Amino acid sequence: MARPMWSGTISFGLVNIPIKLFNAVKKKTLQFHQLRKSDGCRIKLKRVCSNDGNEVPKEEIVKGFEVSPEQYVILSPEEMENVYPKSSRRIEIADFVDLEQIDPIYFEHSYYLTPDKGMEKAYSLLLIAMKKSQKTAIASFVLRNKQYIAAIRPTNNVITLSTMFFSDEIISQENLEDLPTEEHQPNERELSIALQLIESLSSSFTPEKYHNEYREKLLSMIESKAEGQVITQQPIIEQGGKVVDLMAALEASLSALKKKTPTKSRRKKAHA
Repeated sequence: MARPMWSGTISFGLVNIPIKLFNAVKKKTLQFHQLRKSDGCRIKLKRVCSNDGNEVPKEEIVKGFEVSPEQYVILSPEEMENVYPKSSRRIEIADFVDLEQIDPIYFEHSYYLTPDKGMEKAYSLLLIAMKKSQKTAIASFVLRNKQYIAAIRPTNNVITLSTMFFSDEIISQENLEDLPTEEHQPNERELSIALQLIESLSSSFTPEKYHNEYREKLLSMIESKAEGQVITQQPIIEQGGKVVDLMAALEASLSALKKKTPTKSRRKKAHA
């Protein structure tokens, strides 16, 4: 069974609902260690001074913020504690908005919120009310001395919380170069074929359909090497060059897709 990583309350208006917070995501990354090639000895990293190369004990290390090249403002643990966000066990809902108004670029990490023991009815009230209103709550809370804003929304039979980036953490599109202008607009024929191509590739989102192929291949390679098998060099797949004729590429893509996927009428005949 999963164990909660945090507990507190959701509050909106004068209503307070005790909840438990669980991780909704478990990243499946492969962790590698650094070893000495000659004998496989584990490598340990040391903290050394950039001036004299001597190792620095942990108790002598302080935190400094660089305000100009090689000029730092030193902050003690006590000084940093004074400005930490006030610790609280409350997730305070400030607003209810339409989910479509939130650009997915703001979402960071997702969690499940479940009711504390005996609070199932109050929890269900919030869950059902949010489903009926089709609204998403915007809330703030503190977790591990860090302040967050979050989107809270119903997902099937559970309330989910997604931490979000603050607006000043999102890089403005105005800082990007080479974005298309009016002169780069497609003509009607190009747009028509592109829309047909999108329609031909349209389907319902099925998360299980997509796999981390790199991770799967890497695990397979590790298992093979662990069993003493010899790994052969994989062939290098050449990448295609730049598209010279956009129209030709669109038509070729659509033609290839039609050959690969039977039309609806063909499917009906085949089924009959």
